[in-house]
Amino acid sequence: MQHYQLFMNGKWEEGEGHFHVTNPSNGEVIATVAKVTLPQMKAAIEGAHAAFKVWSKKLAVERSRLLFRAAEKVRERAAEMGMLLAKEQGKAVKDAEREILGAADCLEYYACLGVNILGEVPPHNAVNLRSIAIRQPVGVVFAVAAWNYPVSLISWKVAPALASGCTVIVKPSRETPLSTIEFVRACNDAGLPAGVLNVVSGDNALISGEIFANPLVKLVALTGSTETGKEFIKASAQTVKRLMLELGGHSPFIVFADADLTRAVKDGVKRAFRNTGQICNSVNRIFVEKRIYDQYVENFVEGTRKLRIGDPFDDPAPDCGPMVNEAGVKRMEEFVQDAVTKGGRVHCGGKRPDDPKFQKGCYFEPTVVTNVTPDMKVMVDEPFGPIVAIDSFTSAEEAIAKANNTCYGLVAYVYTSNMKTAAMVAENLEWGNVAINNISPDSLYAPYPGWKESGIGLELGHYGLDQYLEWKHIKIEV
Repeated sequence: MQHYQLFMNGKWEEGEGHFHVTNPSNGEVIATVAKVTLPQMKAAIEGAHAAFKVWSKKLAVERSRLLFRAAEKVRERAAEMGMLLAKEQGKAVKDAEREILGAADCLEYYACLGVNILGEVPPHNAVNLRSIAIRQPVGVVFAVAAWNYPVSLISWKVAPALASGCTVIVKPSRETPLSTIEFVRACNDAGLPAGVLNVVSGDNALISGEIFANPLVKLVALTGSTETGKEFIKASAQTVKRLMLELGGHSPFIVFADADLTRAVKDGVKRAFRNTGQICNSVNRIFVEKRIYDQYVENFVEGTRKLRIGDPFDDPAPDCGPMVNEAGVKRMEEFVQDAVTKGGRVHCGGKRPDDPKFQKGCYFEPTVVTNVTPDMKVMVDEPFGPIVAIDSFTSAEEAIAKANNTCYGLVAYVYTSNMKTAAMVAENLEWGNVAINNISPDSLYAPYPGWKESGIGLELGHYGLDQYLEWKHIKIEV
């Protein structure tokens, strides 16, 4: 069992006490991680601020070269980091390794964008005056990523922040800190100056308390729950920090009668239960046109029953691994009980697996519910687990209304062969991302916005870089 330290100001340090990291497949403790103290947090912020004065003054091409080097280091260690991620999170090891490689791609992408930060020369408002608008990095960034895709999501923040000239303090999830720490290690081994990229862990209240109170921290970037995002919004008021929040989702999946039924079923099953449903853009609510509703449900349940539950290191890889912790399993039991109490029909799943080999892990069977009502938890709250509800509709307008009937607005899916219908529905959905006839809603090269209570600000694309830059207007008398 390995012990992981904190990394601050270019040095690995011990904290005060530690917490355990467990393997959700079997409940075994696989590592301990040091807990940062308040004096260490203050020192980390001061060190990142001092490093910012140096890092932000480097030529953009110098920062770019170091990010390319960091990507190489991450790629070299992808297999090792992927195994660590699979152990601590529960996803199949091949999926975990792909996540690490995707983080390397992200570093390279922003290494390219970082040398193309442009300003403007606005029209002047007097003959003897000239205006220049430039963009400069905001300063010290505090970056937090959720446990479901910890390395991928932290790279979405670290890469654009470093490329823009910011310095970063990373706080990994207590559920999956190990792969994030190794990602930070790999980036620093590429030669980043001391204090540019740091990682702390420990007590959430202690860390966030100092982060939000300290005026040296200029931006907080979070991928997490909507509830956590709301707490961050409140806390940010004391020093008026800039926020970049990618929060919860409750994705609708709309299937019209003219859709490719086989594709709509296959994709729906995959997106509902990939990573055991622990994805912010996971399919939680499926709305099927009434003419094909019965057939769709039959086929979807059949496809769900074929899914294999297993350990992340099984070969071939399982379709569903464990949930990240026991709390997730209990949450699923509550969702199922609520649905059944309100008249819902559970077609498959709805419980822990009976197989004795899964009893020590945090496993829950892929679950399909019909006869749903609008007040069921599965229709209102984000499950973040392997449960999906299937409902019907009779018109496009009804489908849109049902899909929009939530406080969330991250990703929606539409399946139809009629592009006129697709365009109309996409334009009327109150969701930041709409995927038509596919289940790949995000792209490294395009914005990934969250509408309503699903977020503030943007990640990915050149828009992701913009979050870490401030505009400055310089007016010159000539």
